[in-house]
Formats: sequence, C-alpha cells, structure tokens
Amino acid sequence: MEKKVTVQIELRARFDEVANIKYAEQMQKEGVNLIFGVTGLKVHCKTCIIEREENRKLIKYGFISTGNFNESTSKIYTDYTLFTGNQEILKEINKVFDFFEINYKVSRYKHLLVSPHYTKLALIKLITTEIENAQKGKKSGIKLKLNSLSDYTLIDKLYDASRAGVKIQLIIRGICSLIPGVPGMSDNIEAISIVDKFLEHPRVFIFENDGNPKVYISSADWMSRNMDYRVEVSCPIYDEDIKKEILDTFMISWNDNVKARILSANQDNAYRKKEFPAVRSQYALYEYYEQKLEEVKV
Repeated sequence: MEKKVTVQIELRARFDEVANIKYAEQMQKEGVNLIFGVTGLKVHCKTCIIEREENRKLIKYGFISTGNFNESTSKIYTDYTLFTGNQEILKEINKVFDFFEINYKVSRYKHLLVSPHYTKLALIKLITTEIENAQKGKKSGIKLKLNSLSDYTLIDKLYDASRAGVKIQLIIRGICSLIPGVPGMSDNIEAISIVDKFLEHPRVFIFENDGNPKVYISSADWMSRNMDYRVEVSCPIYDEDIKKEILDTFMISWNDNVKARILSANQDNAYRKKEFPAVRSQYALYEYYEQKLEEVKV
C-alpha cells in the first residue's frame, strides 16, 4: 500500500539545528515531502495527522500537543497531549498544513484557534464573554497555565475582566508582565509560579462560560510573538472526561504550597505560606494518575 508522508520541519530551531538538518536529510532519502517553514513566521505548533482507509472511507487520526516531539525534553518537561479522532478538528489541522504549503491561503476555523490569524481576536472574544457573564450575575472565571504572559493587549483585557468582577487564576512559570492584586485594576487576579523537578511547560486556557467550561490546550504562550509572528494551534477539549482531568490537574497545581511562589507587585517571589497538608503539585499529580490507573485496573 502506498504511503505519502509530509513533514514540516524547522531548520532554524534553538539548540536543534544540527539534529534537524540530519533528520531532514534522512527523511528526504526515504521520499518524505518536506516543508521548511513559512517565510517570516516560526512554526511553533505541535501537530500530527494520519489518514488511512477504513472500510473504503478515509479516516483521520491526529495528535496535538503543548510540547515538542522530542524524546529528550519529554522526560523532563510536563506537557499535555491529545490523541483524537474528532474529524471536524482534524479537518482543520489539515487546513494548517495547507497553509504551510500555500502561504497566501488563509482558512477559517470553527474549532481551532490559529496564529497568526485568529488567536488573539478569539481570546479577546472569550474574555469578553466572561466579562458579560460577570456583569449579568452568571458564573464567570478564567484560569490560565502558561510559560509566559507579556502581550499587553491581552493583559489589558484581563485587567478589564478583573474590574468587572471576573475571578482570574494564573499559573505562569516564567515572564509575567501582569501585576496581580492592584486595587481598582487587578483585585480579582491571583498569580503563582511553580518551579520544580520537571519543567512546567503546558499552555492551558480555561473559561468558566457560565458553568460549562471551555478548555483549550495550546502551543502558544500569551506573548506578542506567539500571537502575531508564529504559527500556533490552540485546540478545544470536547470530551468531558478529558476536560475534567485538565480541570483537576490545574487545581492540583493551583493548590501547591511547597514549590509555588506568589507573583505580586512586591516582586519578591515569596513562597506561598506552607500549610498542612503540604501539597507539592508534581508529586500530587503523580499520585492522581496512579489512582486513575488503579481505577482502570478495577
């Protein structure tokens, strides 16, 4: 059976240039169709799509991740990955690959948030919905887990949400240009950073949406470069069990009182006051998944 393989690979990638050139040469020898990026943009999304014939129909399967396909970093980074057979989402992943090959063709997306075309506008719309819900007395809230938060347009929108009464919880490992807890500006925003044995690398966006949370995993931090100068993909989570799992793991991280530092206007990065029982989130997450495995065995 004939197989056709297309791979988008960045030859310019921090620390990996030599390895990527080697992989590219190997794949070319095997007849793989290679796409070397998009002029003027860094391709930062992490996606894979497989199409195969089943019962005379072409069926798609796909893999979307917050981290790289890298056997070294996968052992020391924490990330989220989604393996899905959702055909609507996968049709849109195909549109992203089409963009790699035909850069002037910009598709529309119903499910995915794709940079550099739509991500920032979509996020502003999602935050606006939370503001409107808060003003109407409906359930509202925003939870974000990111490597960095520095895009001023999005930060200003989060300040607007805070002023409207939207409770915002931020887990930002690295750069955070937003200042939490400022009276009249960010009273309703709390932020922490967790640095532990494994590098906290997932990007997760959670919008309360009046009791029916919208959850996304993403390759994109909330930085101008990720919004405007990179190809990024944020994917909605529709499966209720997976959605609950992400919400659970976010709250386990949020309750960390061993490795969590508080981000504040003081810029002292003080450790969160340790209360008992102690919660070291990376250990607690291991126990969470260990328990889930035991439940599956039963």
